[in-house]
Parts: sequence; C-alpha cells; structure tokens
Amino acid sequence: MSDMRQFKINIPDEVKKWLAEEASRNLRSQTAEIVLALKEKMGRQAETKKADALA
Repeated sequence: MSDMRQFKINIPDEVKKWLAEEASRNLRSQTAEIVLALKEKMGRQAETKKADALA
C-alpha cells in the first residue's frame, strides 16, 4: 500500500477512550475509525464548498 503514510498523533485521554469504544462497537481498528471520521469530514467539507459555489 504505497499510498499510505504513518504518523504519530497526540490526543486527549477522553478522545482516545471514545475512539477505542467506537472502534470496538463498530468492529473496526482505531486507525480505521479515525480514517472514516476524517473521510466523513472531507465529504461534508466538499458538500459545503459545492453549495457555496452554487449560491
């Protein structure tokens, strides 16, 4: 997977706890949960930009 990059992230304890719970509940790794959240935000941002362009 050459399009993947690894990086270190520092997050607050309560966010890490929530992430672990969400990942477990959704049967995903914590990495997959983070990637999903970021992709969802990317999609919302793209929709906002699209709506702004049409306005």
